[in-house]
Amino acid sequence: MATTDISVFEKKAGVTFKDKALLTQAFTHRSYLNENKGLKMSHNERLEFLGDAVLELISTDYLFKKYPDKTEGDLTSYRSALVNTHSLAKAAINLDINDYLLLSKGEAKDMGRARQIILADTFEAVLGALYVDAGYESARDFVKRNLFDLIDIAHIVKNKLWLDAKSRFQEQAQEKLGVTPAYKTIREEGPDHDKVFTLGVFLGDVQVATGEGPSKQEAEQKAAENGLKEKSW
Repeated sequence: MATTDISVFEKKAGVTFKDKALLTQAFTHRSYLNENKGLKMSHNERLEFLGDAVLELISTDYLFKKYPDKTEGDLTSYRSALVNTHSLAKAAINLDINDYLLLSKGEAKDMGRARQIILADTFEAVLGALYVDAGYESARDFVKRNLFDLIDIAHIVKNKLWLDAKSRFQEQAQEKLGVTPAYKTIREEGPDHDKVFTLGVFLGDVQVATGEGPSKQEAEQKAAENGLKEKSW
């Protein structure tokens, strides 16, 4: 159970809640209440639902004004790069949200991909709570300070980083070498419920890099990411 005073969070995030219970709710994961059934409080899923919609509007408005000449397709791609699980989890970590999360004992032990998703969801829940407590402008300013200012959107646009690693590797391989990459499974390890796949990315007969993941799709993405580094693309 988190014990840090939420006023410390408010100071770091640059916000002050009139209704402190809303902020506590934003930090409360469903698993915590499942484990503590006697508590008279709500989990954060409704606030996350609201925060997700508020974030979509804020990010869309931001990009619409920043790039007046870009098409709807371009703006949609930029938004996916600006607002995703990775960027939201990073923003949550910068705000020390881990210190305030109310989680079950099992969830509290998991610091892998599942925790990244919880952090991203909690950032959205905090945003939803702030929107309810203080309105759109406060929510917008919170997102700008704690998310947009951390991301170099110009760098993302210039280097086409909104594309996933596989798409970027394929684009570079075709443009520079006239070759379409191929992916091959090198090995599978572990039981069926906990497999680790290792895949290689090849240009012709040459293996450029390998990647590991819990699914072939994730291993391919990792191999492509490593391939981009290997080729300095």
